[in-house]
Amino acid sequence: MSAVGGARMLGLGVYRPARLVTNDEIAQRVETSDAWIQSRTGIATRRIADDEETTVAMGAAAAEKALAAAGLTADTIDLVIGATCTSPSQIPGAGPQIAHRIGATHAGAFDINGACAGFSYAVSTAADMVRAGSVRNVLVVATERLSDYTDWDDRSTCILLADGAGATVIGPAETDEIGPAVWGHDGSRPEVIRVPGYGDNLFRMEGQAVFRWAISLVPTVRQICERAGVAPDELAGIVPHQANLRIVEALATGIGATNAAVARDVVDSGNTSAASIPLGLARLLDTGEIRRGDPVLLFGFGAGLTYCGQVVRCP
Repeated sequence: MSAVGGARMLGLGVYRPARLVTNDEIAQRVETSDAWIQSRTGIATRRIADDEETTVAMGAAAAEKALAAAGLTADTIDLVIGATCTSPSQIPGAGPQIAHRIGATHAGAFDINGACAGFSYAVSTAADMVRAGSVRNVLVVATERLSDYTDWDDRSTCILLADGAGATVIGPAETDEIGPAVWGHDGSRPEVIRVPGYGDNLFRMEGQAVFRWAISLVPTVRQICERAGVAPDELAGIVPHQANLRIVEALATGIGATNAAVARDVVDSGNTSAASIPLGLARLLDTGEIRRGDPVLLFGFGAGLTYCGQVVRCP
């Protein structure tokens, strides 16, 4: 292989678990209410996986849909990147298991754990590898089963977390349709979002600290547009990580994306970590709010603390 002119998203696929959990159902277990949850998070419902809907199973289902949308078969995939912080095992990772399940028998496979920023990190990694000529087609699969790490007696987190998967195929293009990544971290505050481990495998978060940090990233989101050569008012869509609706709307308003459709998938799907960006992008495409070829800003942020974003053309 040799270096190519650019990279682009060829197809998108998502998987949403069948079980829908309402705020009223959560209120039967912890002291809360539908009105309280919606006023603070914007979330009305979320999807929770059953026993058969494992991280690998959901990822494989989304991957197969992405392949179909791209018009490709699994044997044309050179690399599978799993973006997840909820792999069913520390070793092996989800990527190789997904590759095996879908029949990508000749592909390389590995995982990226960028938590909620994982999809954007994986997209950037895949695009750079395509542009360099190391691979031709890369399957990026963001799949999360946060319900396995949820403390259902902790009102501050159980109202947020959910399950789901999204995938995209990234391949070569004559002109680049995936803009430069802007990424970074604040590794000085690992305690703000964490799964401690060593006997405590439940998700913990300092909500107010996360909110303040996320809002402080507005200049970073503007920088993503600058590096892509796209003005905020030229964006057709903006898909931030679906942490909660207040953060999503604050980021969109802060960068002045006045003409952009804003992903609000969190209202129906909850916070699905790395899977939230492809799920949000898919919903905007399904509703017709954005169309193939439109410029859309993706921006993930979360545990680490890490962030990553880029402007892409819709597949």
